[in-house]
Amino acid sequence: MTNDIPPFSPEQERLLRIFHPYALEQHLRALSQRIRFVHYTSADSAMSISRSKEVWMRKSSCMNDFLEVQYGLDRLYRAYGRTDAGAKFKSILNSLFDGVTKDIEKLFDSWTPHFQTNTYLACLSEHDEREDTFGRLSMWRAYSETAGVALVLNNTAFLTPTPPDGGLRAYTSPVAYLDDGQFETEVGRIAENIADNADFLKTLGREAVTNRVFNMFRFAVLCTKHPGFAEEREWRIIYSPTVEESPYITKEIQVVKGVPQPIYKIPLKDIPEIGLTAAIPTLLNRIIIGPTQYPWALQEAFVELLIEAGVKDSASKVCVSDIPLRR
Repeated sequence: MTNDIPPFSPEQERLLRIFHPYALEQHLRALSQRIRFVHYTSADSAMSISRSKEVWMRKSSCMNDFLEVQYGLDRLYRAYGRTDAGAKFKSILNSLFDGVTKDIEKLFDSWTPHFQTNTYLACLSEHDEREDTFGRLSMWRAYSETAGVALVLNNTAFLTPTPPDGGLRAYTSPVAYLDDGQFETEVGRIAENIADNADFLKTLGREAVTNRVFNMFRFAVLCTKHPGFAEEREWRIIYSPTVEESPYITKEIQVVKGVPQPIYKIPLKDIPEIGLTAAIPTLLNRIIIGPTQYPWALQEAFVELLIEAGVKDSASKVCVSDIPLRR
């Protein structure tokens, strides 16, 4: 695995340090530690991904943990409206541009319904080297009803900075597992960052800062979960077509677990003009077959599927987990 990922531009990194310090820290950690990601799913879904060369993103209100969007929204409302950190945050912003928080609140409130109705997600977890053979028991319990598969993925497609023209317009972000106090601390940290960079932010103008804070709030809502879920080490791919539409991501109606619903499809291919390297032979690191009655049949099937997808030495990339799964 290589990490020939271009760095952020100086302005990109500065803005991330101001408005998204937690996400930037996790991004840089994932790069420095060469973290891979993993998508746990059913065997039939994994086969569909391999053959169609697409990943589906589902509406946030249809996900297993759709209430986590509400969790993030509740933490934000509390920290912004009822804490000293929130008061400080608003005071510092208004010192940059008089009354700008009213603009931000109006913009945010107008878009809040879209967080559940028009936001689409795909979920990944961080993958450790010690999990290469067995996978993670808790994830098998969640996704291995009869036959689960873990798709272990190299990180380049997820950690490459977005080019200035917007790129794919689907963004990978780490999930933060925060309680009320921890969320408030993060708001206070960002308030200090804004104060420390006041002169720079003034040069961007009122509208640009309004949009930056709106996006900070949006990602805080979509990527904050209860600390009880921290073991998942989740990252989310987020697509909001009503906020920012991508010409590369297509919509379709599909049946998922008996429920017809809209989904958006991310192509698993290289798109050089936006710097995306996501073809399966480059993206896939390995496949782990989860606990099942049919491990060897699944292993043979996925070796053949990888050959179809153009993966070299496919037999070495498919292993069977012998972890005992008790329900």
